[in-house]
Amino acid sequence: MVQIKSEQFQKEVLESNVPVLVDFSATWCGPCQMMGPVLEQLSAEYEGKAKILKVDVDESADLAMKYQVMSVPNMIFFKGGQKVDAVVGAVPANFLKEKLDGLL
Repeated sequence: MVQIKSEQFQKEVLESNVPVLVDFSATWCGPCQMMGPVLEQLSAEYEGKAKILKVDVDESADLAMKYQVMSVPNMIFFKGGQKVDAVVGAVPANFLKEKLDGLL
């Protein structure tokens, strides 16, 4: 799973031709750390079909503000450059898979 910064967001997320799950998280956040391995697994599983990217809210506060990320982990789903769904908090892998499958 690749971590991106604000300047890469336009190209990697908004201009992506596949659905994107963006994990807004922070290094100090326990539940975010728990989601790490789950998202790594999904990233491998959906390679070529969807992108799973990470944004550190402390490093990219502008993006966190723009997408109204008030708590982390906050996973936002994008399709065609638009925010289409969001999940806040640690959730099971199959819950995220259902959401991703719905966007494919």
